[in-house]
Amino acid sequence: MRRTLAAAAAVVVAASSVVVAEMSPAAARDALRWKPCAAAVGAPGLECSTLRVPLDYRRPEGREIEIAISRLKSKNPSQRRGVLLTNPGGPGGPGLDYPALLTDPTVPHPLPQSVRDRYDVIGLDPRGVGLSSPVTCDVTPEQLAPRWLPYPQSPGEVVRHAGVARTVSRQCATSETQDLLPHITTANTARDMDRIREALGEPKISYLGGSYGSYLGAAYATLFPLRGDRIVLDSVLGAGGYDHKAQLRFAIGFDDRFPDFAKFVVANPQYGLGTTPAQVRAKYLNLAARLDRKPIGGVDGSLLRNLTHEALYADVLFPGLAEKMKALHASQPVQVTPPAGDMDNFYASHFYVLCGDSSWPRSVRTYQRQVATHRAKHPLFGAAAANVNPCAFWRKPVEPPVRIHDRGPSNVLLVQNLRDPGTPLVGALELRRAFGNRARLVTADQGGHGAYGLFAENMCANNTVTAFLTTGERPERDRACTAES
Repeated sequence: MRRTLAAAAAVVVAASSVVVAEMSPAAARDALRWKPCAAAVGAPGLECSTLRVPLDYRRPEGREIEIAISRLKSKNPSQRRGVLLTNPGGPGGPGLDYPALLTDPTVPHPLPQSVRDRYDVIGLDPRGVGLSSPVTCDVTPEQLAPRWLPYPQSPGEVVRHAGVARTVSRQCATSETQDLLPHITTANTARDMDRIREALGEPKISYLGGSYGSYLGAAYATLFPLRGDRIVLDSVLGAGGYDHKAQLRFAIGFDDRFPDFAKFVVANPQYGLGTTPAQVRAKYLNLAARLDRKPIGGVDGSLLRNLTHEALYADVLFPGLAEKMKALHASQPVQVTPPAGDMDNFYASHFYVLCGDSSWPRSVRTYQRQVATHRAKHPLFGAAAANVNPCAFWRKPVEPPVRIHDRGPSNVLLVQNLRDPGTPLVGALELRRAFGNRARLVTADQGGHGAYGLFAENMCANNTVTAFLTTGERPERDRACTAES
């Protein structure tokens, strides 16, 4: 049931001295003009609009930027509860088309009709991304070639990667969007979400966010505790968000998830990659080391590790990875599909947020030590997870990170796979502790990135989240969903 606007009065942001002023009722009513989305974004019934928000919430009367939003309206007014803001992750990924993906009938588990009846589903390109005042770092194809996290083989390679990272940081700081750089942060995107809430005329918003979107939702629930209705955080980052610790945890996620891929290979002997999980692991490590010494068709060991990490996000990607490994073992070149979309904008907005949210180690020697430690402790992917990135050379953030706490209503549901390669379980447990009684945690005994809907198969987890969104029913205590659920 709706609450009055008076109950959600302006609050002083807990993480900083920023005071967020509300829009006037007249401005809220006039803020949005809806029209059908462009074909590249849209799905039947998806509408798009734009909203102007402050670039710097410390100066709300100053310069404004434009945020692109989308809406898939409920078709059942008698059942409608409110709006469900969504975010697919990133940071750096567009979200304008996310309502269309969530409701796509061709995915195994689209958003249930009961949820669509209860909410207008809202998507947005976060500030700096896509159609929302996009940022740039003028990255070159050569800078993007190592994929995402290059795997250094020696302290000297860390120094070389640091040189590339320093150059990219300088490019970001001198690009045509450099004036946006201090303001593309999770806290400011959360503030944008509250402006969207106002513009929609809603006293509260519900939220569904995955991966990095889990931290964005946690930040909103912290900065605006009285304005959240039902908050679902899927594939959960830790309480510090996407910080240096979260990047190091990629090594843990890889270790947790790789055995699922090994079991798939063992069950499919046509790939010839081993008859036991231990053999698959050994063959993988041997292949990566061999490609480190002599790449095949442009695929070196670093690229193989990154391609593997990407494939671990979903079981449907296992066959493609196994085929590539089979070919490379036979010294045959493989085709590597380049990432789709505007990679300069993705790369730039990703690091604008990572480096603007929190401070990272600045000493190259620190990264050299961590690379050596993580290579030994997590040989599958540890050196890549510990490697240096542009945040080591970024300017100091303009405000401290949003620190998640337990002050607020008990209206948060965390849902997490036990074997997630991108946001491993340790982060979900950490955020659960930070939220205290505000949250409940649902774990699903499955692998992959994404525990609710789309490609997630655990019906215990899916049904628990759906029940929370549609009825408000939430487990009295944390729930563990078995693999057979």
